[in-house]
Amino acid sequence: MQVQVRGRAVRRWVVLGVSAFGAIFLVVGLILAWSSVSLLREADRTTGRVVALKWRDSHIGVTRKTRERDKPSAYPVVEFTTADGTPYTFRSSTGSNPPAYEEGERVEVLYRADDPEDAQINGFLSLWLLPLIFGGIGLIAAAVATGIAVFGRRRRA
Repeated sequence: MQVQVRGRAVRRWVVLGVSAFGAIFLVVGLILAWSSVSLLREADRTTGRVVALKWRDSHIGVTRKTRERDKPSAYPVVEFTTADGTPYTFRSSTGSNPPAYEEGERVEVLYRADDPEDAQINGFLSLWLLPLIFGGIGLIAAAVATGIAVFGRRRRA
């Protein structure tokens, strides 16, 4: 009897912990999505040009063998001119391999008139990658917590 009670208590803590983890990630994903929607609604738009691709290693792996398999990602460097004629250059925060853009390619740039240095390419990866990753992890954690809770209840019944 005591083992069952301890098992239920542990299961409750696991469900609570996984739920909290999922909730945090889901909230961050929603905040990032709101930020993208806000940028799409309020930003000025202009055409920019990819002037370079900056290649960076991600070094996500923790072992040397894993790092050797990591491929560098290409981050586009974009030049654009604001409505008042001021030129700006920025490096996208989203890189990929193979590169999503080529040097010389024209892209739509989103920027806020009060902060043009914080410009972004109007593209799926730039706007939606992080919200999808954080929101997806949050939803998966919620599904796991729900599964543990339901399985525990069915097992007791």
